[in-house]
Amino acid sequence: MSEVKQLLPPLREVFDALLGRFGPQHWWPGRTRLEMCVGAILTQNTAWKNVEKAIVNLRAARALNVRALHSADMKMLAQWIRPAGYFNVKAQRLREFTTMLVDDFGGSLDKLFSLPTEKLRERLLAVKGIGPETADCIVLYAARRPVFVIDAYTRRFMSRHDWAAHAASYDHLAKVFEAALPRDETLFNEYHALIVALGKEFCRTKARCDGCPLRKFLPEKQR
Repeated sequence: MSEVKQLLPPLREVFDALLGRFGPQHWWPGRTRLEMCVGAILTQNTAWKNVEKAIVNLRAARALNVRALHSADMKMLAQWIRPAGYFNVKAQRLREFTTMLVDDFGGSLDKLFSLPTEKLRERLLAVKGIGPETADCIVLYAARRPVFVIDAYTRRFMSRHDWAAHAASYDHLAKVFEAALPRDETLFNEYHALIVALGKEFCRTKARCDGCPLRKFLPEKQR
């Protein structure tokens, strides 16, 4: 089975339909680039509302800086981020990230983000616990580079509209979006946020197609 069933999904028209329905989303939620990196790691397998609680804890502890995160006792770090779930695992992932940042870039996000986009992505993927979605969230939102983030909501609406096989790889789906759209960081930022809004309101695990702005794009047999 081919990964993408239709070579050129109408992804620009899909964006316009989503924007018309939901309006600008103003993502990513985060005050600083480091907070965006931390949020990208913490949001794995949990809702953003839980990450927000963990971020509040880190901010209250004055731990939202590289040195504080890197030097914090691991048990204390895990307690701060407990609301985000899997807190022991995520504490270790945060420590892996800050270790890379401190050891290889002197603790400077400026130095890390000075890498070319592909090298930056490769360096993030080399950190234990950071996969493609997390890496791309950091590259897009914190480093402000035009890479397209693929999440479960994206995979779901693409497969339901018969534009991609359910088992299509992450990198393949990302290339489909990047080939169909202008390489623009602001566009990719907004598009991903709109897909999240779609997934929360309509394209849930059990689809709510009535009123969905993308219903007109469904294969005729599914409308």
